[in-house]
Amino acid sequence: MSESIEKSSSGGKAWRRAATAIAVFLLVAGSVFFLSDDVYSWFKAFHIMAVIAWMAGLFYLPRLFIYHFDVAPGSDASNLFKIMEQRLYRVIMNPSMMMAWAFGLYLAWTGFEMKGGWLHAKLLSVVLLTIVHVYYGRAAKAFNRDERPKSQRHWRIMNEAPAVLMIVIVLMVVLKPF
Repeated sequence: MSESIEKSSSGGKAWRRAATAIAVFLLVAGSVFFLSDDVYSWFKAFHIMAVIAWMAGLFYLPRLFIYHFDVAPGSDASNLFKIMEQRLYRVIMNPSMMMAWAFGLYLAWTGFEMKGGWLHAKLLSVVLLTIVHVYYGRAAKAFNRDERPKSQRHWRIMNEAPAVLMIVIVLMVVLKPF
């Protein structure tokens, strides 16, 4: 089940569907940029959608790691978790993160007045969230090699990191406390 599932036609179809969805999304975003009078509002909406997808992946991937610990390395279940982890990371999380960054930087560049340090605190939190994202990606690669990096307890704790950073980010954006 190991190699054959990963190279199956359903894997190729998933990649094609994801690439098509990203291309359509970018086409719509490009059209909005060139044709809309209110680009800022559209890009804010796109940014929020990308952040939601990215956060969903950041919340789900460490849960997959926790469940992956419970199965024997090399088993059919382990191979299924490998596929799920890789697809989640590459097909959902990476594109969502890139779009969140792109739209977010556009919004920061065009729409914010820098009155205080709230934007710096928010950007620092987003950088930390990106570091967590990369850390999860490295762990997914280790699981793919049938390694078990860290412990289940570690992944339960790491599952909270995106939530804490999300709270800081939302508070900075909404309240602009300083």
